[in-house]
Amino acid sequence: MYRYPTSLVEGTFIKRYKRFLADMMLPNGQIVTAHTTNTGSLKSCLVPGAPVLLTPNDDPKRKTKFTWESIRIGNTWVGVNTSVPNKLIYNALKQKSIPGLEGFDRVRAEVKQGKSRLDILLENDVEKMWLEIKNVTYREGDAALFPDAPTARGLKHLEELIALRKQGFRAGMIFVVGRTDVQYFAPARHIDPGYARMLREALNAGVEIYPLLAHYDRQGARISGLLPFDI
Repeated sequence: MYRYPTSLVEGTFIKRYKRFLADMMLPNGQIVTAHTTNTGSLKSCLVPGAPVLLTPNDDPKRKTKFTWESIRIGNTWVGVNTSVPNKLIYNALKQKSIPGLEGFDRVRAEVKQGKSRLDILLENDVEKMWLEIKNVTYREGDAALFPDAPTARGLKHLEELIALRKQGFRAGMIFVVGRTDVQYFAPARHIDPGYARMLREALNAGVEIYPLLAHYDRQGARISGLLPFDI
């Protein structure tokens, strides 16, 4: 479980622009600009007039006074803040509540590996396991798809996980599916065929795949189960 550190502000989505900015309307009619942490396209999420949840920020040095947390599409809140899945998964791993990953005593975040940092290192007295976490917001039909834009960084992470697996470590990809209107997870082959091929290669190399369904609301987010996947 992850809980927002402060009460959220409700609004409605107007438009996203300049990648990291989005205009929202508050209930009193005021237009505010919110910071958008998500670097993807947010394909299938940018619906004008849809309800949004924002975190207020009173730091005088910050230009934007809100961070965009989620948007309501149909009957589900979709988590768009890419920092939340990492915190959610870290908490779940500490609580040993993710099936298949309960056997580790130590959980470390943002651990350097090679020329970059991977999101999580799990350890016990016998083995280590490296994990990378991705936030999934894109939906087509019953499928949650990743990525929603070509991702060179995502390819690099898969290559690192494959290399770690070949060295004898456990390695895994966690896809946090931040919407509940889907039935399974798959790579978005039509958007980034190279990533789809590399994910299949990673699976064949022994990299473990964990698509986790996350339920978002006004208080925070929680893991509600594993999704089947079609890699």
